[in-house]
Amino acid sequence: MLIYAKQPINYIINNHPHRMKTLYLAKEIDKKEYSRLMKMGFEIKRIPPEAAGAMCKNASHQGILAEVEEYKLYDYKSFLNYEFVLVLSGLTDVGNIGAIVRSAYALGVDAIIVSGVKSLPLEAVVRTSTGALFDMPFAIETNIHDVMNDLKMSGFCTYGADMGGKDIRDVKIARKRALFLGSEGEGLSSRVTSKLDEIVSIKMSHEFDSLNVSVAGAILMDRMRV
Repeated sequence: MLIYAKQPINYIINNHPHRMKTLYLAKEIDKKEYSRLMKMGFEIKRIPPEAAGAMCKNASHQGILAEVEEYKLYDYKSFLNYEFVLVLSGLTDVGNIGAIVRSAYALGVDAIIVSGVKSLPLEAVVRTSTGALFDMPFAIETNIHDVMNDLKMSGFCTYGADMGGKDIRDVKIARKRALFLGSEGEGLSSRVTSKLDEIVSIKMSHEFDSLNVSVAGAILMDRMRV
């Protein structure tokens, strides 16, 4: 798995150095920092900027790239004894997913399930989550109805985000809970919302269309902490 840019790589180096295989440097770094990195046990290679650009297809790499261990997806059924699970239904934008992973980790979510998709480019999710994916149990399950049934059978109270829902501040949150977020354009389907225990929303101070799903998700996750 190839990761690039300073933030995700520094996060992995500082929090999961055992996952690092090779660090590629396409520009000079501080001598003390280089000496520290040399003692950490992974390979370090200096490469020309044009080689770095070719490796990441000319994306913005900031002069640093790394080959790291593959992220191993979880079986979502291993989450059924957790207390706070996030379900992403049909989300495909890796920028939003990465931001949600980062917020979820910061706000105490125990695990994330992505449904409605068969696969995701996990390298991009690691990058856009600034490495936090390595600290978040993460599963992909195509059939959201299987996910919903298993969560309910395991005692979860299920909440779905929708602008027409009840103000989250007025909702009593169960200790064992699952928050469902819909896709960027369509939101949650009516078939999904009809099976949820509660539909919740964020009350706006001014007339506005909607919040970005990662922003709305972060607000809801924070307000659902118990």
